[in-house]
Amino acid sequence: MPLEPKPAEFPRIRGALKFYMVASVITGVMLLLLCAEMLLKYVWHLELYAFGPNGLLSFEPVAETPEGLESTGTGVNLSTGILIAHGWFYVVYLFSNFRLWSLMRWPFWRLLVLASGGIVPFLSFILEARIGREVRGYLAKREADAAADAARAGAPGTAPAATDTDSDTDSEPVEAAQ
Repeated sequence: MPLEPKPAEFPRIRGALKFYMVASVITGVMLLLLCAEMLLKYVWHLELYAFGPNGLLSFEPVAETPEGLESTGTGVNLSTGILIAHGWFYVVYLFSNFRLWSLMRWPFWRLLVLASGGIVPFLSFILEARIGREVRGYLAKREADAAADAARAGAPGTAPAATDTDSDTDSEPVEAAQ
């Protein structure tokens, strides 16, 4: 039987799920921006700059040199900012993956699938919806099962645990036999 989370951990799992879902959306958006930035840079040889002499936002050409591509714009290079931001958000996303994975006690391959959401475009959005649905369903089922077990334990007609009245009725035939 695989290990399952304890009911006492359910509030922590809900918190980890919310954190995962937010991190997943942010990482997915940053990954799409990164893909767009890569297309701009390597296909059309442009980079996005802010606050330069050409206005608030402008696309500046990238020059091909023997050493590789070099930026020619002035101002704040938003293309580099997107690279850096995605890298840091991916680290946060990996932390959220690990937290949810460890609380849910899933096998290691599930952690690898979750981690791939930050490097495969659109996968984080798909996983966010699927994992959210799965974890919420799992928690609801476990809580319903626990409530049903508690109701059965206290319901009449079932075999409850021995009480003082049970021991009194058991002792009457013994006294009558003596």
